[in-house]
Amino acid sequence: MNRTYYGKLIFELSKHGRVGYSLPQCEIKGYQLEDLGATYLRQTEPLLPECDELTVVRHYTNMSNNNFGVDTGFYPLGSCTMKYNPKLNEELCQLPGFNLHPMTPAQYAQGSLKLYDEVQKTLAEIAGLSRFTLNPYAGAHGELTGLMVIRSYHISRGDTQRTKIIVPDSAHGTNPASAAVCGLQIVEVKSLADGTVDVEALKPLLGPDIAGMMMTNPNTLGLFETKIPEIAKLVHECGGLMYYDGANLNPMLGVCRPGDMGFDVMHINLHKTFSTPHGGGGPGSGPVGVRKGLEQFLPNPQVVKGEGCYELHCDDESLGYISFFLGNFGIIIRAYAYLLSLGKENIPLAGKLSVLNANYIKESLRSHYNLPIDTICKHEFVFDGLREEYGGDHHAAEHVTTLDVAKRLLDYGFHAPTIYFPLLFHEAMMIEPTETESKETLDDFIAVMKQIAEEAKADPQLLKTSPHDTPVRRMDDVKAVKEPHFTYK
Repeated sequence: MNRTYYGKLIFELSKHGRVGYSLPQCEIKGYQLEDLGATYLRQTEPLLPECDELTVVRHYTNMSNNNFGVDTGFYPLGSCTMKYNPKLNEELCQLPGFNLHPMTPAQYAQGSLKLYDEVQKTLAEIAGLSRFTLNPYAGAHGELTGLMVIRSYHISRGDTQRTKIIVPDSAHGTNPASAAVCGLQIVEVKSLADGTVDVEALKPLLGPDIAGMMMTNPNTLGLFETKIPEIAKLVHECGGLMYYDGANLNPMLGVCRPGDMGFDVMHINLHKTFSTPHGGGGPGSGPVGVRKGLEQFLPNPQVVKGEGCYELHCDDESLGYISFFLGNFGIIIRAYAYLLSLGKENIPLAGKLSVLNANYIKESLRSHYNLPIDTICKHEFVFDGLREEYGGDHHAAEHVTTLDVAKRLLDYGFHAPTIYFPLLFHEAMMIEPTETESKETLDDFIAVMKQIAEEAKADPQLLKTSPHDTPVRRMDDVKAVKEPHFTYK
């Protein structure tokens, strides 16, 4: 039921004169609104909905039921580690002692600074590096910060000709994007048929203009790059630095460390690996770590322990400020709670279980979906669409696409995995279960994926017209991107 207000069609649930809450009168004696002057007073009433409280509660509750999140269902979103966020973390984050104004002097914020310092030291131990900063707001922001550290290092040595960064063709899209924003030129290195970096193709790319190389391990295909020590030696010999994209750190926890592999700089996504809120544009956190000898280039301010207290230190060689204050501190608290909950003895278990879960799904579905690289994966893996006998032949005119499978999954109450990435495969479907899902959930997902394959074989149109049971049916994805509507029409 629509309502009109001053002749305009607006809020559907609004009824003129209905009130849910009234603000108290101003209690400041001798103060009148008129004292502000006509310049600051509205000449017309604001266009606001007029609803009772129950209507508002029902509206937002029903809206929230249309959202999908890790609290409502399985989220196998490859390369994003959408794992469960323990509610204990949320409770600890809201302790009143952490509710500090960001400009509180350091002597009155010792508890928060100690927490910050302990998180950066814990991450340094996990990563095998010397020091971390927790200031970056997100993973991509951390990437940019790490690359700025690399540039600052070269400039400090007078190596101003090092303006190129090597990026594998299987890399996350943020890698070349971050490098471009940092003013670096991207040089692509090809992968072998097994999905790992081609070392022989890398060698001709190395030279005095190379600032460094960005790598993810496991890579975007979920495969462990076994030749990293050799690659690191080659890059270091030409004067470059190794950058580790920590988006896929989760399966490595407590098993191996990027610093031990030969990486000089890395970022970690707290909102992936350490179970803090993720999605919806933030908030996130992308701490950046460096090996010994690069600490001075980290962004200001740096939290250091002085004589008996924690201090905010600014280094003259630092790349400068990359964020306000000390990053998204609420996310850092949540990550600290998660680290303490696991403890040193259980952190390796998280990585091992994520690997076990991924391989369990992969092996269970290989009879129905194309497995382009047949080997043990780590935390995630990539299918190349349905097998031909289930309608997945992409050369056929009416073949069932990965998009069709993803849309049909929504009807069964599962979020779709990442599709059409990485670009190495025509019908890529990247699946990452994380370590937090039970075997029962994985079995349900496997059964549904097999059911969808059988549906594709028997009735392809059922998939091509899906989803059927969602609040919004299949949309024009291209138009939705090019002509988005963010407000009510």
